[in-house]
Amino acid sequence: MQKRLTEAYARAGGNAVRMGQILAQEHDINAPYSTLTRWVRQAELRAPPKRSGEYHFAPGLEMQHDTSPHKVQLAGKPITAQCASLTLAYSRRLFVQYYPRFTRFEAKDFLLRAVQFMSGAASRCVIDNTSVMLAAGAGPDAVFAPEMAAFARTLGFAFLAHRVNDPNRKALVERPFYWVQTNFLPGRSFADFEDLNAQALRWCIEVANAKPKRSLGMSPEAAYVMEKPHLRSLPAVLPAVYEVFDRVVDLYGFVSVDTNRYSVPERLVGRAVTVYKYYASIEIHYRHTPLASHPRLVGVRDARHTLPGHHTIPQRVPRQSSLQAQLLRGQHPVLDAYVGALSKHHQGRDTRALNRLLQLQRTYPTQPFLGALAQALKYGMFDLTRLETLVLRHVAGDFFALARDDDDGGDDGGDNDQDDTAHDA
Repeated sequence: MQKRLTEAYARAGGNAVRMGQILAQEHDINAPYSTLTRWVRQAELRAPPKRSGEYHFAPGLEMQHDTSPHKVQLAGKPITAQCASLTLAYSRRLFVQYYPRFTRFEAKDFLLRAVQFMSGAASRCVIDNTSVMLAAGAGPDAVFAPEMAAFARTLGFAFLAHRVNDPNRKALVERPFYWVQTNFLPGRSFADFEDLNAQALRWCIEVANAKPKRSLGMSPEAAYVMEKPHLRSLPAVLPAVYEVFDRVVDLYGFVSVDTNRYSVPERLVGRAVTVYKYYASIEIHYRHTPLASHPRLVGVRDARHTLPGHHTIPQRVPRQSSLQAQLLRGQHPVLDAYVGALSKHHQGRDTRALNRLLQLQRTYPTQPFLGALAQALKYGMFDLTRLETLVLRHVAGDFFALARDDDDGGDDGGDNDQDDTAHDA
């Protein structure tokens, strides 16, 4: 039996379910899963699990930081936001914030908010081997980015990167991510990142840090009271978190930061300005003088923010009637109506048409001209060549004797032609 178990276990690749299938098919041995696992243990086919280690932290010794992508409903749309968290190793006090992305700019903003929430900092901050914090290496050989190391020193702590493939080293900050996803996010709606972070902060205070933990025998907030005196005090002047950009004001009076555009007084179009990007605001300076302060657009792309007074709204100057229109108007209602309709038809580019109409008005008699205009206005005819043809027909009808239908039957002779000629003369 031992030999059969060993052979089937090896062929199944250590899978007890598959091992049971092999024993049933080839040896007609049908055993429940619990029996199979007991046989595996008794035969010592599987190595026993290793004992889990424990870490013990003194108050104020360590804090742990990590990030995790979470699916969030923001303004009714599903997005992936980066959840950043920091916890004190001794008291387990937790601080959580969300960002649309997590670069060194967001990392410094989060760490500053976190130590302010804790009213101090532990002596070291354990992180994973993320490139946001590191410049090279990993684990014991990690080389931290100079700007991040200097920022941490300003706040009174130093970074420590755990060994590669050893996430349990910062398990105190890893475990709360599942709690955030299953307790904080479900059933909540968020208007924007500001609303999301406000609710996350309230959840940390009212739920995460107020609930007693079995491992502590008290709530994190109660344990924090004992740890707080051991935290390193923050400097009297906290470092400002910002980035600086040089921008040229575009032809529309905007400067661009992270795909979003912010207005600048239009008198500075084409000029170079200095832009200071803070997490919550965009400050624009011109020649070292503050020029504009915008709320920063977070979590959106290709959006614009315009401050009142930066861009004047061009006033549409009423179009004055041309000289030709002034000469044509006021003589007859039909002519006035046709001039207005002609100008509307040409959408303001009516100078040549009005010149031609004025020429026709001066060339032909008034009554045939007005009769042709009335007919053209009725049918919406604005081709002035056809209008002139219509005027000529009216002129012919008024000033020339047109042949009657009964005169078209034949020729009465030369005398009649002479009489007609005389009549026409």
